[in-house]
Amino acid sequence: EAFPAVCPVLFQMSGRGVPCLRCRGLCTGFEPHSWRKICKSCKCSQEEHGLSSELDDDLKVGLLLSGSRHSSLTARLKGGDGARIYKRNRMIVTNPNVSGKDPTFDTITYEWAPPGLTQKLAMQYMELVPPELQPVAGTEGAHTRAATAQLPLTGGAGSAWSSVSTRIPFQLHRAAKPASIRRCQPAFPGQTGSAHQPGHGAVTENPAEEGGGHGETVHLTPLTAPCPPQLCDSCHQPVPGDCPVVYADRAGYSRQWHPGCFVCCRCSEPLVDLIYFWKSGAAWCGRHYCESLRPRCTGCDEIIFSEDYQQVEGLAWHNKHFACLECETLLMGKPFTLANASLLCTTCSQSRV
Repeated sequence: EAFPAVCPVLFQMSGRGVPCLRCRGLCTGFEPHSWRKICKSCKCSQEEHGLSSELDDDLKVGLLLSGSRHSSLTARLKGGDGARIYKRNRMIVTNPNVSGKDPTFDTITYEWAPPGLTQKLAMQYMELVPPELQPVAGTEGAHTRAATAQLPLTGGAGSAWSSVSTRIPFQLHRAAKPASIRRCQPAFPGQTGSAHQPGHGAVTENPAEEGGGHGETVHLTPLTAPCPPQLCDSCHQPVPGDCPVVYADRAGYSRQWHPGCFVCCRCSEPLVDLIYFWKSGAAWCGRHYCESLRPRCTGCDEIIFSEDYQQVEGLAWHNKHFACLECETLLMGKPFTLANASLLCTTCSQSRV
Protein backbone atom coordinates (compact mmCIF):
# COMPACT_ATOMS: atom_id res chain seq x y z
CA GLU A 1 0.00 0.00 0.00
CA ALA A 2 1.34 3.42 -0.89
CA PHE A 3 0.26 6.98 -0.33
CA PRO A 4 0.52 9.71 -3.02
CA ALA A 5 3.96 11.06 -3.75
CA VAL A 6 5.24 14.12 -1.95
CA CYS A 7 8.48 16.04 -2.14
CA PRO A 8 11.34 13.70 -1.09
CA VAL A 9 12.73 16.44 1.15
CA LEU A 10 10.29 15.78 3.98
CA PHE A 11 9.20 18.28 6.61
CA GLN A 12 11.13 21.20 5.12
CA MET A 13 8.26 23.68 5.06
CA SER A 14 9.39 27.29 5.47
CA GLY A 15 5.89 28.71 5.99
CA ARG A 16 7.23 32.16 5.16
CA GLY A 17 4.58 34.84 5.65
CA VAL A 18 2.13 32.70 7.65
CA PRO A 19 0.41 34.94 10.24
CA CYS A 20 1.03 34.34 13.94
CA LEU A 21 -1.90 32.84 15.84
CA ARG A 22 -0.69 34.49 19.03
CA CYS A 23 0.35 37.95 17.85
CA ARG A 24 -2.46 38.24 15.28
CA GLY A 25 -1.91 41.45 13.32
CA LEU A 26 1.19 42.51 15.26
CA CYS A 27 3.41 40.06 13.38
CA THR A 28 4.15 40.70 9.72
CA GLY A 29 4.20 36.97 9.03
CA PHE A 30 6.46 34.04 9.74
CA GLU A 31 10.11 34.70 8.98
CA PRO A 32 12.10 31.46 9.49
CA HIS A 33 15.26 31.57 11.58
CA SER A 34 18.32 29.69 10.35
CA TRP A 35 18.52 27.46 13.46
CA ARG A 36 16.04 28.62 16.08
CA LYS A 37 12.55 27.14 15.73
CA ILE A 38 10.94 30.56 16.04
CA CYS A 39 9.81 33.45 13.87
CA LYS A 40 12.54 36.08 13.47
CA SER A 41 9.87 38.78 13.38
CA CYS A 42 7.83 38.11 16.54
CA LYS A 43 9.98 35.42 18.27
CA CYS A 44 6.94 33.11 18.56
CA SER A 45 7.29 29.39 17.90
CA GLN A 46 6.55 27.56 14.66
CA GLU A 47 3.56 25.92 16.38
CA GLU A 48 2.13 29.35 17.22
CA HIS A 49 2.19 30.08 13.50
CA GLY A 50 0.30 26.84 12.81
CA LEU A 51 3.02 25.45 10.54
CA SER A 52 2.54 21.82 11.53
CA SER A 53 0.15 19.96 9.23
CA GLU A 54 -1.61 16.62 9.48
CA LEU A 55 0.84 15.26 6.91
CA ASP A 56 3.79 16.36 9.05
CA ASP A 57 2.34 14.68 12.11
CA ASP A 58 1.54 11.45 10.28
CA LEU A 59 5.03 11.33 8.79
CA LYS A 60 6.57 11.77 12.24
CA VAL A 61 4.52 8.95 13.74
CA GLY A 62 5.26 6.83 10.66
CA LEU A 63 8.99 7.29 11.24
CA LEU A 64 8.55 6.28 14.85
CA LEU A 65 6.57 3.10 14.11
CA SER A 66 8.40 1.97 10.98
CA GLY A 67 10.52 -1.09 11.67
CA SER A 68 8.64 -1.81 14.89
CA ARG A 69 6.12 -4.55 15.59
CA HIS A 70 3.45 -1.93 14.83
CA SER A 71 4.61 -1.13 11.32
CA SER A 72 1.22 -2.40 10.10
CA LEU A 73 -0.13 0.97 11.25
CA THR A 74 2.02 2.61 8.57
CA ALA A 75 2.05 2.61 4.77
CA ARG A 76 4.90 3.17 2.33
CA LEU A 77 5.08 6.75 1.10
CA LYS A 78 5.23 6.71 -2.69
CA GLY A 79 8.31 8.58 -3.86
CA GLY A 80 9.45 9.14 -0.27
CA ASP A 81 12.75 7.21 -0.37
CA GLY A 82 11.27 4.29 1.57
CA ALA A 83 9.69 6.48 4.26
CA ARG A 84 6.44 5.33 5.81
CA ILE A 85 3.39 7.34 6.84
CA TYR A 86 1.08 6.69 9.79
CA LYS A 87 -2.33 5.35 8.78
CA ARG A 88 -4.23 7.40 11.29
CA ASN A 89 -7.52 5.85 12.41
CA ARG A 90 -10.19 8.50 11.89
CA MET A 91 -13.76 7.97 13.04
CA ILE A 92 -16.84 9.51 11.43
CA VAL A 93 -20.04 9.40 13.47
CA THR A 94 -23.40 10.20 11.87
CA ASN A 95 -26.36 10.91 14.14
CA PRO A 96 -29.94 11.52 12.93
CA ASN A 97 -31.44 14.89 13.83
CA VAL A 98 -35.23 14.67 13.99
CA SER A 99 -35.89 18.04 15.63
CA GLY A 100 -37.07 19.58 12.34
CA LYS A 101 -39.83 18.64 9.95
CA ASP A 102 -37.46 16.77 7.68
CA PRO A 103 -34.90 14.56 9.42
CA THR A 104 -31.26 15.49 8.84
CA PHE A 105 -27.97 14.00 9.91
CA ASP A 106 -25.22 15.50 12.07
CA THR A 107 -21.76 14.26 11.19
CA ILE A 108 -18.83 14.42 13.60
CA THR A 109 -15.31 13.56 12.46
CA TYR A 110 -12.73 12.51 15.04
CA GLU A 111 -9.19 13.07 13.78
CA TRP A 112 -8.10 10.00 15.72
CA ALA A 113 -9.77 7.09 17.50
CA PRO A 114 -8.24 3.96 19.09
CA PRO A 115 -7.80 1.43 16.27
CA GLY A 116 -9.50 -1.94 16.32
CA LEU A 117 -12.46 -0.96 18.50
CA THR A 118 -16.13 -1.10 17.65
CA GLN A 119 -17.63 2.35 17.16
CA LYS A 120 -19.66 1.90 20.35
CA LEU A 121 -16.56 1.25 22.46
CA ALA A 122 -14.63 4.00 20.66
CA MET A 123 -17.43 6.47 21.43
CA GLN A 124 -17.43 5.40 25.07
CA TYR A 125 -13.69 6.03 25.10
CA MET A 126 -14.12 9.52 23.60
CA GLU A 127 -16.86 10.44 26.07
CA LEU A 128 -14.40 9.84 28.93
CA VAL A 129 -11.88 12.29 27.42
CA PRO A 130 -12.41 15.92 28.55
CA PRO A 131 -14.50 17.71 25.86
CA GLU A 132 -11.79 20.31 25.21
CA LEU A 133 -9.32 17.51 24.40
CA GLN A 134 -11.53 15.38 22.16
CA PRO A 135 -9.92 15.39 18.67
CA VAL A 136 -13.04 16.57 16.82
CA ALA A 137 -12.11 18.04 13.43
CA GLY A 138 -11.99 21.84 13.43
CA THR A 139 -11.80 22.21 17.21
CA GLU A 140 -9.05 23.12 19.64
CA GLY A 141 -8.98 19.49 20.73
CA ALA A 142 -7.88 18.41 17.24
CA HIS A 143 -5.17 21.09 17.27
CA THR A 144 -3.99 19.98 20.73
CA ARG A 145 -3.67 16.44 19.41
CA ALA A 146 -0.91 17.56 17.02
CA ALA A 147 2.24 15.53 17.51
CA THR A 148 4.60 18.50 17.05
CA ALA A 149 5.41 19.10 20.71
CA GLN A 150 5.38 15.51 22.01
CA LEU A 151 7.17 13.95 19.03
CA PRO A 152 9.54 16.62 17.71
CA LEU A 153 11.05 15.61 14.39
CA THR A 154 14.56 16.72 15.22
CA GLY A 155 15.46 14.95 18.43
CA GLY A 156 19.01 14.80 17.14
CA ALA A 157 21.78 17.36 17.13
CA GLY A 158 20.78 19.63 14.30
CA SER A 159 21.79 19.43 10.66
CA ALA A 160 24.63 17.02 11.34
CA TRP A 161 21.98 14.42 12.10
CA SER A 162 19.32 15.36 9.57
CA SER A 163 21.89 15.39 6.77
CA VAL A 164 22.54 11.70 7.41
CA SER A 165 18.94 10.52 7.47
CA THR A 166 15.54 11.79 8.54
CA ARG A 167 15.14 8.50 10.41
CA ILE A 168 18.10 8.97 12.73
CA PRO A 169 16.62 11.55 15.14
CA PHE A 170 13.88 9.11 16.13
CA GLN A 171 16.43 6.50 17.19
CA LEU A 172 16.90 8.53 20.37
CA HIS A 173 13.33 7.76 21.40
CA ARG A 174 14.30 4.08 21.57
CA ALA A 175 17.87 4.60 22.77
CA ALA A 176 17.58 3.55 26.41
CA LYS A 177 17.10 -0.09 25.44
CA PRO A 178 16.68 -1.39 21.90
CA ALA A 179 13.17 -2.67 22.62
CA SER A 180 10.47 -2.60 19.98
CA ILE A 181 7.53 -0.23 20.18
CA ARG A 182 4.60 -1.47 22.27
CA ARG A 183 0.96 -0.47 22.37
CA CYS A 184 -1.45 0.02 25.26
CA GLN A 185 -5.02 -1.28 25.27
CA PRO A 186 -8.33 0.53 25.53
CA ALA A 187 -10.54 -2.18 27.06
CA PHE A 188 -13.02 -2.78 29.84
CA PRO A 189 -11.69 -3.33 33.40
CA GLY A 190 -10.86 -6.97 33.95
CA GLN A 191 -10.15 -7.60 30.28
CA THR A 192 -6.74 -8.11 28.74
CA GLY A 193 -5.44 -8.85 25.29
CA SER A 194 -5.53 -12.54 24.46
CA ALA A 195 -2.23 -12.08 22.66
CA HIS A 196 -0.63 -11.29 26.03
CA GLN A 197 -2.70 -13.44 28.36
CA PRO A 198 -1.37 -16.86 29.30
CA GLY A 199 -3.11 -16.49 32.66
CA HIS A 200 -5.06 -13.87 34.54
CA GLY A 201 -3.69 -10.92 32.65
CA ALA A 202 -0.08 -12.00 33.11
CA VAL A 203 2.48 -10.39 30.85
CA THR A 204 5.04 -12.64 29.21
CA GLU A 205 7.53 -9.80 28.85
CA ASN A 206 9.25 -7.76 31.54
CA PRO A 207 6.86 -4.88 32.34
CA ALA A 208 9.72 -2.84 33.76
CA GLU A 209 11.50 -2.78 30.40
CA GLU A 210 12.03 0.80 29.29
CA GLY A 211 11.51 2.29 25.87
CA GLY A 212 8.74 3.31 23.50
CA GLY A 213 5.15 2.22 23.26
CA HIS A 214 1.99 2.93 21.34
CA GLY A 215 -1.72 2.57 22.05
CA GLU A 216 -3.01 -0.84 21.05
CA THR A 217 -6.25 -2.70 20.81
CA VAL A 218 -6.05 -6.49 20.40
CA HIS A 219 -8.72 -9.18 20.67
CA LEU A 220 -10.10 -8.92 24.17
CA THR A 221 -10.70 -11.94 26.41
CA PRO A 222 -12.61 -11.38 29.69
CA LEU A 223 -11.04 -12.85 32.79
CA THR A 224 -12.96 -15.83 34.08
CA ALA A 225 -12.36 -15.08 37.77
CA PRO A 226 -14.40 -12.31 39.46
CA CYS A 227 -12.79 -8.95 38.89
CA PRO A 228 -11.99 -7.02 42.08
CA PRO A 229 -12.73 -3.26 42.22
CA GLN A 230 -10.32 -1.43 39.91
CA LEU A 231 -8.72 1.96 40.50
CA CYS A 232 -7.21 4.36 38.01
CA ASP A 233 -3.41 4.37 38.40
CA SER A 234 -3.32 8.17 38.08
CA CYS A 235 -6.28 9.66 39.96
CA HIS A 236 -6.85 6.55 42.15
CA GLN A 237 -10.59 6.82 41.59
CA PRO A 238 -12.71 3.73 40.80
CA VAL A 239 -13.13 2.74 37.17
CA PRO A 240 -16.67 1.49 36.42
CA GLY A 241 -16.80 -1.98 34.97
CA ASP A 242 -18.82 -0.79 31.98
CA CYS A 243 -16.40 1.99 30.96
CA PRO A 244 -13.24 1.52 28.87
CA VAL A 245 -9.85 2.05 30.45
CA VAL A 246 -6.31 2.18 29.05
CA TYR A 247 -3.82 -0.62 29.64
CA ALA A 248 -0.08 -0.30 28.94
CA ASP A 249 1.75 -3.60 28.60
CA ARG A 250 5.03 -2.16 29.92
CA ALA A 251 3.20 -1.30 33.13
CA GLY A 252 1.66 -4.76 33.51
CA TYR A 253 -2.03 -5.49 33.28
CA SER A 254 -2.68 -4.86 36.96
CA ARG A 255 -2.52 -1.12 36.21
CA GLN A 256 -5.07 0.85 34.21
CA TRP A 257 -6.01 4.46 33.53
CA HIS A 258 -9.12 6.45 32.72
CA PRO A 259 -8.75 7.62 29.08
CA GLY A 260 -8.35 11.21 30.27
CA CYS A 261 -5.76 10.21 32.89
CA PHE A 262 -3.22 8.54 30.59
CA VAL A 263 -0.82 11.48 30.43
CA CYS A 264 2.91 12.20 30.40
CA CYS A 265 4.33 12.03 33.92
CA ARG A 266 6.39 15.19 33.28
CA CYS A 267 4.10 17.60 31.42
CA SER A 268 0.72 16.02 32.29
CA GLU A 269 -0.38 16.36 28.66
CA PRO A 270 -2.54 13.57 27.19
CA LEU A 271 -0.34 11.19 25.22
CA VAL A 272 -0.93 11.70 21.50
CA ASP A 273 -2.67 8.66 19.98
CA LEU A 274 -1.66 6.67 23.10
CA ILE A 275 2.01 6.71 22.03
CA TYR A 276 4.09 6.48 25.16
CA PHE A 277 7.61 5.79 26.41
CA TRP A 278 8.09 3.85 29.63
CA LYS A 279 10.73 4.74 32.19
CA SER A 280 11.03 4.58 35.98
CA GLY A 281 7.57 3.08 36.33
CA ALA A 282 5.78 5.87 34.47
CA ALA A 283 4.61 6.87 30.98
CA TRP A 284 6.41 9.73 29.20
CA CYS A 285 5.78 11.65 26.01
CA GLY A 286 8.58 11.46 23.45
CA ARG A 287 9.90 14.96 24.16
CA HIS A 288 10.35 14.49 27.88
CA TYR A 289 11.56 10.92 27.53
CA CYS A 290 14.39 12.29 25.37
CA GLU A 291 15.11 15.00 27.92
CA SER A 292 15.37 12.39 30.66
CA LEU A 293 18.30 10.89 28.72
CA ARG A 294 20.13 13.99 27.45
CA PRO A 295 19.76 17.78 27.89
CA ARG A 296 17.84 19.78 25.30
CA CYS A 297 19.28 22.99 23.86
CA THR A 298 17.18 25.98 24.90
CA GLY A 299 18.25 27.80 21.74
CA CYS A 300 17.49 25.31 18.96
CA ASP A 301 15.16 22.95 20.90
CA GLU A 302 17.20 19.88 19.92
CA ILE A 303 18.91 17.25 22.05
CA ILE A 304 22.57 17.86 22.97
CA PHE A 305 24.79 14.82 22.45
CA SER A 306 28.13 16.49 23.13
CA GLU A 307 29.48 16.56 26.66
CA ASP A 308 30.78 20.08 25.99
CA TYR A 309 27.87 22.50 26.33
CA GLN A 310 26.77 25.55 28.34
CA GLN A 311 24.53 25.42 31.41
CA VAL A 312 22.87 28.34 33.20
CA GLU A 313 20.22 28.04 35.92
CA GLY A 314 19.30 24.49 34.93
CA LEU A 315 19.04 25.30 31.21
CA ALA A 316 21.42 24.02 28.53
CA TRP A 317 22.73 25.29 25.17
CA HIS A 318 24.95 24.00 22.41
CA ASN A 319 28.12 26.10 22.51
CA LYS A 320 27.35 27.55 19.06
CA HIS A 321 23.81 28.46 20.16
CA PHE A 322 24.79 30.26 23.36
CA ALA A 323 23.90 33.56 21.70
CA CYS A 324 21.87 36.73 22.21
CA LEU A 325 18.25 36.31 21.11
CA GLU A 326 18.21 39.74 19.46
CA CYS A 327 21.59 40.35 17.81
CA GLU A 328 22.89 36.74 17.69
CA THR A 329 26.23 37.68 19.32
CA LEU A 330 27.93 34.61 20.83
CA LEU A 331 28.04 35.05 24.59
CA MET A 332 30.59 32.48 25.75
CA GLY A 333 32.96 34.32 28.09
CA LYS A 334 30.90 37.54 27.84
CA PRO A 335 28.43 39.18 30.23
CA PHE A 336 24.77 38.42 29.57
CA THR A 337 21.34 38.41 31.17
CA LEU A 338 18.80 35.58 31.21
CA ALA A 339 15.15 36.55 30.97
CA ASN A 340 12.33 34.04 30.41
CA ALA A 341 14.84 31.41 29.22
CA SER A 342 16.22 33.87 26.62
CA LEU A 343 19.82 35.05 26.55
CA LEU A 344 20.51 38.75 25.95
CA CYS A 345 23.80 40.59 25.63
CA THR A 346 24.21 43.66 27.84
CA THR A 347 23.48 46.05 24.97
CA CYS A 348 20.22 44.36 23.93
CA SER A 349 19.21 43.89 27.55
CA GLN A 350 19.60 47.62 28.23
CA SER A 351 17.67 48.53 25.07
CA ARG A 352 14.67 46.58 26.38
CA VAL A 353 14.49 48.65 29.56
